[in-house]
Amino acid sequence: MQHPPFTALAAVYDTMMEDVEYSHWADFILTYARDQGLSSGRALDLACGTGGLTRELLAAGWDVTGLDGSAEMLEMARARLPQGTSLVQGDLRTFALEEQFDLVTCVFDSLNNLLSAEELGQAFARAAAHLRPGGLLACDLNTRLGVRELWDGGVMEGVAPASDGSEVHYHWSHTFDPAEELGVVQALCRVVRDGGEVDEFIELHRERGYDPGEVAPLLRAAGFARWDIVEYPDYAEPQEDTPRIWVLAWKGEGA
Repeated sequence: MQHPPFTALAAVYDTMMEDVEYSHWADFILTYARDQGLSSGRALDLACGTGGLTRELLAAGWDVTGLDGSAEMLEMARARLPQGTSLVQGDLRTFALEEQFDLVTCVFDSLNNLLSAEELGQAFARAAAHLRPGGLLACDLNTRLGVRELWDGGVMEGVAPASDGSEVHYHWSHTFDPAEELGVVQALCRVVRDGGEVDEFIELHRERGYDPGEVAPLLRAAGFARWDIVEYPDYAEPQEDTPRIWVLAWKGEGA
């Protein structure tokens, strides 16, 4: 049965993504922030999902609010994060919280789910509106190349054992539509429970890639005064064959 993105997937997401380097990403972001004089404060983790990066920011001493568009992903986040962690549902393009933050994050190519430059610009503007003057936005984006050539062979598949004794069998296939310039992932998951019961679902995920030259004007229009667009993990300048970029952008002091 086909489901909307990030709905049925929420129940097995952490089982499948156990090896995602959230701790390394947090260190990458916070090292950059500390080097620029930002060492603590309030953080807003956009597209927080089940709370992977949120948890790392909390562990580093930040006061964190997580925001995600999926009620199902937020339900899982509430179960794994410390009790009382602030979690809210919202759209990256339109969310409005009556507060500002020192740091806004959005990782794991979540912004690539916005399928036009206009929508990405809206998300940057919302992030800027929720940053105090001089605050930092840290996010990653798959480039056009990264979306076009997402996985070798176009398939990611395997079996992941879950903590409840079940197994998640997954077969994710990737195609690229050159006319629309969109990558499409068909995520098939089959959950085999102890005793033989099987649940199966499919989600379709669409992404658009963004290159550094497309991102910079959107940051400027959103109110960011300066930024670095770099590679992970060494903060190097992106090259033509860079599949993913990191954006580290500072809101203007007078904005």
